[in-house]
Amino acid sequence: MNKAMSGKPARKPTIRKTPMALTEDLVARTLRAVEDAGPVPGMVTMTDADYARFRDEVLATAPAGPLKLFAYGSLLWKPAGEVRGGDRAVATGWHRSFCFTVQRFRGTIEQPGLMMALDRGGQCQGMVFEIAEPVAANLEALLRREMTILPAVNVPRWLQVRTGDSASRALGFVVDPGNPRYAGKLDKRAIAATLARAVGHWGSGAEYLFETIRHLDACGIRDRNLWQLQQLVADEIERTRP
Repeated sequence: MNKAMSGKPARKPTIRKTPMALTEDLVARTLRAVEDAGPVPGMVTMTDADYARFRDEVLATAPAGPLKLFAYGSLLWKPAGEVRGGDRAVATGWHRSFCFTVQRFRGTIEQPGLMMALDRGGQCQGMVFEIAEPVAANLEALLRREMTILPAVNVPRWLQVRTGDSASRALGFVVDPGNPRYAGKLDKRAIAATLARAVGHWGSGAEYLFETIRHLDACGIRDRNLWQLQQLVADEIERTRP
């Protein structure tokens, strides 16, 4: 009998979520104890005065109302400073990208890693939070986490974001393409090879990718490029760390 004529409601098709190829077990193969070697020789680390200057510039240019933060990567699970709320949002004109090199944190001088920032073009789905009171102190804590070296490669910028039918401006961190650490647009296989190998005292590049995808998924966001990348990273780990 035709189901539409049977008098019973048609069952909705079950949508099965494909699990990540990059598993916790594979991520664990990339982890090891790495001692923090401190600031990279030749790099100029930011001072208290530098952080105060950036903080004051952000506050001076902030739109009226609560100070909003656009989170697209590790700020989803480690915001550094108190935030509240959380709404899905889209930042137009930017996309998340593994586009700058690090020789500390998730890499070393011997094996530099790659970190994400917002790069020009496209759009990026993420979450918008409000920076809680005291705003100045929580903002400075955020800046201290995201920026360590001058000239900064990951810089604060007011972004146009949309949450539902509402448009606003939120603070995001975007890459400076003129910075020597900017890697530009890299082939996914080259990125995967780096993430599968690089590890620092904060953890590995594979772990960073895994946690980003996991927290985006918890927010109902799937980034197609990151999803393709995790498969390549899983393959690389299987190949090099059996």
